[in-house]
Amino acid sequence: MLNHLQDTVTLHNGVAMPGFGLGVFKVEEGPTVVQAVKAAIANGYRSIDTAAIYGNEQTVGQGIQEALAENHLTREDIFVTSKVWNADLGYEATLAAYETSLQKLGLDYLDLYLIHWPVQGKYKDAWRALETLYEAGKVKAIGVSNFQIHHLQDVIADAKIKPMVNQVELHPRLTQKELLNFTREQGIQLEAWSPLMQGELLGNEVLSEIGAKYGKSVAQVILRWDVQHGIVTIPKSIKEHRIIENASIFDFELSPEDMERIDALNENRRVGPDPDNFDF
Repeated sequence: MLNHLQDTVTLHNGVAMPGFGLGVFKVEEGPTVVQAVKAAIANGYRSIDTAAIYGNEQTVGQGIQEALAENHLTREDIFVTSKVWNADLGYEATLAAYETSLQKLGLDYLDLYLIHWPVQGKYKDAWRALETLYEAGKVKAIGVSNFQIHHLQDVIADAKIKPMVNQVELHPRLTQKELLNFTREQGIQLEAWSPLMQGELLGNEVLSEIGAKYGKSVAQVILRWDVQHGIVTIPKSIKEHRIIENASIFDFELSPEDMERIDALNENRRVGPDPDNFDF
């Protein structure tokens, strides 16, 4: 169980990954993302998650460099994730995409590199490329994103190295119980994107009621629920007060009954694309 913002989970290769981080999906390249990254790191966050397709790697990198200098931290103190986009899912193309991401971020290595989506017929070649990068010591950990159980089984069948992380849409309306159980059995760390369902859950009555009981916001209740399930989470925000609020979840614990009430909100409902049926 995570008890502090900087607590880590240990991936199956021994790498320590912060259990909580900042996501920057849909934050445009520019000063906004620089400020968000700097605010997060200044307030104790140690994990930043981006992707090639977000188009903001350059200013995410700038934010990281400025934050390291201002907070007297080293590169090793920060855990940085990026993802290879669908158009680059070939062996050589993925290797090249990794170098492009590094260059944009201004970094010598990534802590975690993920295949963004399971494009049929392409993700296995991309996975071989990730294994190559990992074996060459260019990246500390490798994984996937938006993979269902059958995608994971398909990769594992031929892989030399099992994915260390699977980052998926996960929130109280999409609890992903079967996937969570499968990844636990396999030693793969599950990570939640869109943990707040892009804001759709913030007015939920059950969550509001639970929040009132603990003196916490709905967002804090949901993020705490993730933590107690052992799920790494990366809520996105660009406002400093929200970045601080999102991380203020280590001073309370949801009861088993309240955890079950939140679990029961599941409707298998997505706000993002279906990993079995997307066309990009």
